[in-house]
Amino acid sequence: MSNYSRKEKRLLFSSLVLSFFMCMLVDSSAMHIMEGYLPAIHCVVWAAICLPFLVLGVINIKKTVKNSPKTIMILAMSGAFIFVVSSLKIPSVTGSCSHMTGTGLAAILFGVTSSSVLGIIVLIFQAILLAHGGLTTLGANTFSMAIAGPIAVYLLYNLGKKLKVNRRLNIFIAAALGDLITYCVTSIQLAVAYPSPTGGVAVSMAKFLAVFAPTQVPLAIIEGILTVLIIIGLESYAVPELEELNYYGEV
Repeated sequence: MSNYSRKEKRLLFSSLVLSFFMCMLVDSSAMHIMEGYLPAIHCVVWAAICLPFLVLGVINIKKTVKNSPKTIMILAMSGAFIFVVSSLKIPSVTGSCSHMTGTGLAAILFGVTSSSVLGIIVLIFQAILLAHGGLTTLGANTFSMAIAGPIAVYLLYNLGKKLKVNRRLNIFIAAALGDLITYCVTSIQLAVAYPSPTGGVAVSMAKFLAVFAPTQVPLAIIEGILTVLIIIGLESYAVPELEELNYYGEV
């Protein structure tokens, strides 16, 4: 911490306090996919799928911190952003809820695998201390929120850069659509676990998506806007750190 100015230390401490305070105000009955809602085999499979991403994420974060120590503050802020926005929920279909994910910011700045590590840390904390989600469903929640969503954001963002889309519009589109992709994946997870007796997985997925859509679409738009605002702030006050992350570089 000795490498940081007093202003930077205050900013980091304030973000952590704000994150903790806001999450303590969240109803503890809020859920991602709640504890015990998925069959055991589904929990194991989703956890196994997440494992390689998490291992690569830890390796990449260690490299980033070693090569660019000043980016630790942005990494911590990205984690705090995920923590806060993913805890603010709107009740939705039985067994889950609608909320922003916040992982798009980390995917843009640090990549998919690093986002997966931040996401699972947040999900573990929420499951243990806030009863938000669950430990048995940790793999499924991690894959949808911290892997599938960030993959979509990363691909869309880099596609927009190649197409020379306005940077802020590009960030908005990527973050908003990444949020929606997360809930498409969640709907698939729930549909596979509980297929419709009359139409199977496809009908069940359509039903889950139909219930999610009214709340998730506006939340995705809000998340896109918030992500752009945070990036604008970083572009104003953290240019050296963004340059170290190659934020301004070519794809």
